[in-house]
Amino acid sequence: MTELRRTALYDLHVELGAKMVPFAGYDMPVQYALGVMKEHLHCRAQAGLFDVSHMGQVVLRPRSGEGADAARALEALVPVDLLGLKPGRQRYAMFTDAAGGILDDLMVTNRCDDLFLVVNAACKAADLAHLRAHLSDTCEVEEITDRCLLALQGPAAEAVLEALAPGVAAMRFMDAATIDSDYGPLWVSRSGYTGEDGYEVSVPEGQAVAFARALLAHAAVEPIGLGARDSLRLEAGLCLYGHDIDTTTSPVEANLRWAIQKARRSGGDRAGGFPGADRILAELDNGPDRLRVGLRPGTRAPMREGTALFATEDAEAPVGAVTSGAFGPTVGAPVSMGYVPVDLAREGRTLWGEVRGKRLPVEVAALPFAPHGYKR
Repeated sequence: MTELRRTALYDLHVELGAKMVPFAGYDMPVQYALGVMKEHLHCRAQAGLFDVSHMGQVVLRPRSGEGADAARALEALVPVDLLGLKPGRQRYAMFTDAAGGILDDLMVTNRCDDLFLVVNAACKAADLAHLRAHLSDTCEVEEITDRCLLALQGPAAEAVLEALAPGVAAMRFMDAATIDSDYGPLWVSRSGYTGEDGYEVSVPEGQAVAFARALLAHAAVEPIGLGARDSLRLEAGLCLYGHDIDTTTSPVEANLRWAIQKARRSGGDRAGGFPGADRILAELDNGPDRLRVGLRPGTRAPMREGTALFATEDAEAPVGAVTSGAFGPTVGAPVSMGYVPVDLAREGRTLWGEVRGKRLPVEVAALPFAPHGYKR
């Protein structure tokens, strides 16, 4: 077996009593002493600190020196308007393949002279190879390996981080900036993957532990593991790559049409020009055959990933499947997401999930399950 990698915060996680588990090739904390339920609720009520240093940090530098050239180059790989992304702003994107499937989802920040990308841990080697194979003529693709990535999420995040990095309170959702601090230059975005207000902060590796300790010294902040991170993003209706989205799902099927701006759609200034454009544009214009939807099981037990979905209690063939499912601590009930045919995707429609050989009712529900707390 390949030896698990460790982030710079590994020893701190152990000191804090974390239960460590393998995740995307790393030894990562799944929970701390509070436990998943209390960690989840604490993040919703106050602030939670997440180590997301396993994710990939990449800088795309245009060889021409013109920042717009990096955006123009990356648009050949994503169905997203990056030329229209203003400096100091961040945007959600996805790499697509020739069949219109999703290779990975990522965040892209316009830093004026270059683009800063954050990609998923399990995909970062493939993403780097993909970027270098297609963009090396126009851009230098640099993986950032000397910085750690932390996420501070929850309603108290603004006050806590402002004390250490003055200026972040003025930022709004999806703003990004470099903030000078006692811990070196911080690359800060007002974003995250919990549905709460908060920040993601790239900090020099040598200062990461001290920075994390300074955040944790605040009474409002608790360390949060992967378990609560998963339930938080599920309640927020956010996709997890490799589960809710992958190469078998298109952005339109995944209900991510909001992430494809007008400029890249049919009739737009730069329509198409990305892998899988024929399928994706056709689905935008005519609708897909299936959709990712929210699901509310009619029982106290969650319907987890892989649960087959049926149109009726006695139907022979499944019509879809659950892709994520867990108990939602904020809503006090199990919540799931999955794919069903469009004609069954109506909110309030009852479907049936097969759990341990029994058909149980599940209702199509609106997403998100818990309201977003972003500061816009």
